[in-house]
This record gives sequence, C-alpha cells and structure tokens, in this order.
Amino acid sequence: MEKKDGIRNASLSGKGLIRINRNLLIFAFFLLLSFIFWYLNSLSKEIDTSIKYSVSYTEIPTGRILSGNLPLKLNLMLKGHGYSILKLMITSNGHPLKIDFSEVSYNHDQKGGPSDYYIITAPLINSFNAQLMSECKIMSVKPDTLFFSMK
Repeated sequence: MEKKDGIRNASLSGKGLIRINRNLLIFAFFLLLSFIFWYLNSLSKEIDTSIKYSVSYTEIPTGRILSGNLPLKLNLMLKGHGYSILKLMITSNGHPLKIDFSEVSYNHDQKGGPSDYYIITAPLINSFNAQLMSECKIMSVKPDTLFFSMK
C-alpha cells in the first residue's frame, strides 16, 4: 500500500512474498508426497526391466590363465514385482553371480586361435536364478555369448 506521500510501506509488501513462498512450499510438499505414493504403487505391480549385475569367474582350470575381455557385469532382463527388483538393484554389488568353470561348458572358437573359447549364457539362467534367491526371475542375459582366451 502506498501512503499519501507516495512511499510504499515495506512491511505490507513483504507479506505477499511470504504468502507466495508458503503456497509454493505447500505445493512442493504435496507434489513430493503424491510422487512417493505413485512410486510405491508402481513397485507393487509386476514389471519387466533390465539391470546390470556383477559377475565373478571361479574354478578356472589349474595351470590356465584367462585373458580377454570377460565382462564384470551382465545385463539381466528380469520379470517380477518392483519391490524384489529394487532389492536386487540395491544388493547387486554385494553378491555377484558366479560362473564356475568346472560346471559350465565352454566351447572352442573355430574362428579364433587355438586358445580362444566362448560360453553361451542362456544355459546359465537357471543357475543365476538359484544364486539370486529372489522372487523375480531372469528372462534373458546379455551378452548372449562370452568370448575369452585361456592360455
């Protein structure tokens, strides 16, 4: 408001700004609250998603050395409830999946040299599901073939 002399009252002009900031704060709080409820609701449904999961290689034949670019993480296509998939995403670094060379069949790569081999990951899905001990199931693994050299 202005006084008769044309000077604006500073105490009255600040109240409008405080009211706008308060309304904006209330709007932001309820927007965040609605997002949280929406997210919790979406986690209760069954979804398909892909996550990167750590992998380790064990029981390499004695006297042999692995070389090549074996990935440290595999892309797993999962199907399950959002809660179980979120749990896997959180715990993926703590418990890597194990590929045991004494149990897996690796084949000689005819196109490569005498020390080049490959592993097809599709037969490993049942083993991976057992290792995860989760309600969600692995539908596929990418890459579908792991190439490596063993000398």
